[in-house]
Amino acid sequence: MRHTNKLSDLAQVHGASVQAGEIRGGIHLHGVGVVDCLRTPRQLPPISAHFGGREADLARLEDLRGHGHPGAPRLIVVSGQAGVGKTTLVLGWLGMVHGCFPDGQFFVDLRGHGPHGRVEPEEALEQLLHAWGAVDVPSGLANRVAQWRTLTSDLRAAVFVDDALHPAQVRPLIPGSADCLLVVTSRRQLPGLVRDGARSHQLDVLGQEAAVELLYRAGGGERVARERQAALSVVERCGRLPLAVCLAAGYLAVRPWESAAALAERLSEEGAVLDPLVDDEGAVRRAFDASYRLLSTKCASVYRALGLLPASAFEPAMVGAAAGIPTTEAEIALGVLVDASLVARLRCGAYRAHVLVRAHARERALVEEPWRESLLDRFLGWCLAMATEADRIVTPSHHASRACAHSLPSVSGFADEGQAVRWLDRRQDVLMEAVRLAGATGRYRVCWQLVDALHPLFARLRPALIWVEAHEIGRDAAERDGDTFGQVRMLTSGGAALRNAGLHEETAEWYGAAYTLACQRNDRRQQAQALQGLGNTYLWLGEYAAATERLRDALALREASGDRRGAALSQVSLAEVAIETREYTRAMALLAAARVRLAEVRDAYDAARALALLGRATGLGGDRRAGERRLRRALREFGATGAAPWQARVWELLGEVAQHHGAPAEAAARYERSRDLYESVSARDTERLSGRLRSL
Repeated sequence: MRHTNKLSDLAQVHGASVQAGEIRGGIHLHGVGVVDCLRTPRQLPPISAHFGGREADLARLEDLRGHGHPGAPRLIVVSGQAGVGKTTLVLGWLGMVHGCFPDGQFFVDLRGHGPHGRVEPEEALEQLLHAWGAVDVPSGLANRVAQWRTLTSDLRAAVFVDDALHPAQVRPLIPGSADCLLVVTSRRQLPGLVRDGARSHQLDVLGQEAAVELLYRAGGGERVARERQAALSVVERCGRLPLAVCLAAGYLAVRPWESAAALAERLSEEGAVLDPLVDDEGAVRRAFDASYRLLSTKCASVYRALGLLPASAFEPAMVGAAAGIPTTEAEIALGVLVDASLVARLRCGAYRAHVLVRAHARERALVEEPWRESLLDRFLGWCLAMATEADRIVTPSHHASRACAHSLPSVSGFADEGQAVRWLDRRQDVLMEAVRLAGATGRYRVCWQLVDALHPLFARLRPALIWVEAHEIGRDAAERDGDTFGQVRMLTSGGAALRNAGLHEETAEWYGAAYTLACQRNDRRQQAQALQGLGNTYLWLGEYAAATERLRDALALREASGDRRGAALSQVSLAEVAIETREYTRAMALLAAARVRLAEVRDAYDAARALALLGRATGLGGDRRAGERRLRRALREFGATGAAPWQARVWELLGEVAQHHGAPAEAAARYERSRDLYESVSARDTERLSGRLRSL
């Protein structure tokens, strides 16, 4: 039996004992080896004094605890990247619910990513059994599992298993009672534990306010309160990763003379948090190194590629092209990185890496990746091939064959122009970074060709912030490449960007330079394009006679060369001049003819543009009903082509027609609709519409 014998006031014997006057022969004691503990185990490490900002995560863990499987222990897996605060979160939560587990709170560190090797289940069970007071722990994993389950079969205890690497490390540690709780933290998601009843919670970085509060509490103090904008910059450059934010706070704490703004400036370069001056113990780097060491050779190569690619989000096709592997293999490798909490999968199917993970990946690539330049060439080639395919689908009249120093990869086509425009829209940032990279690294031919291939992005969506910049880079690249054809392409499409930005003097200079080069090349198509641009510039400036002269010259060149689409576009511009000079009948004739031509060459976008202007001319010319009918039809056609700027423009024209016919209330509603659509594409046009509303 289990009991305690009191020998004296100063001594006690714990465990099994035999009372007898005389013993002969051997004595065997069975089913013993575990004794009552002097104290209930409370093994949890102390929680950080700076814990906070995790209310939603705490609520989620409590919800998971309350919705386990009947008759089974509660098993919760908290996963997330290194330094995100998994251990701190679980400690904070278990501290809040300790009263629910009166029989103890156990802790074991499996050291899945530690430098000294991971703890195997047999050793972990030995720790847990000793913690409960086992004197004789049996050898062998199966025996220890049986003893652990027996011991916990009637307990209400919480077991915290930290830094697990794989499900096999955790499964033997599951307690034997449905009243017990097992919480596991891991950088991996451990999907294998789902069959054991596990429920999962993925921990993300801190919200912005919580990160600033952590910077304040952990050492930044009043400097954070005084320099809020600088503090916001600091936490964003730390990626709002708790470990990195604490390091930044520590940096400020030991440098009371340094401002938060100075620290923000120090952290302005990507990955500066890894600098020994900030992370003096190398905590962040060591944490990422531990995850990196566990990757296979192929997955490590893909990880390093993410550090070199100038993108914030990665799609498998891009990664595969850059790494020189099939898309399917890239997807598998990215899945492994997701499981290791090194990247996250977005709803759109792309992947995103934390800013500090990317910095670490770049460090490893600069040390270990011998084919860095080839990788960047392949990435730029993929961008050029995809943009060229989109250009072929959306604006076939502009499409040109393109090549670079190495062969372009074969890429999947787009189902229709709407899909192609959406692809360009969602990848504006990475495509623009590719342009900058190509220009900055002397890949001039790829640079200007990529800008040229992005024509449908600029023409359809008119992204003002990058349209001008891209063509300034592209023009310089074409000049350095010595390609006059490329120079004219950059000057004419760049002129449209400048005109869209309201920079009319610069626009005229670019188109003039384009016309001069086109004449030197004796290229009539490019001459006509430059004259068309000059005519449109004079139209915007209100110089209608000069506009008409240039546009008629462009029309004559296009008619002579058999360019039916180009001739139709010149007719559209001449009609716009006629509208401004109130020659509505002439404008309607030009636009009707242009729309027929554009439909014949299957240019749905410009055909819709001709219809919208025809509706404007009709409405302003006196027939409001017919004009609005044409405008609404144009609106539907633009919706099919994904041309958001022109959808906003049509609502403006509908407002203009209503205002012209004495309906200010209808005009105001339509102007407001137009302004709302412009807000996401053009600040300049948004302000212009606000002015129209104020003038009503």
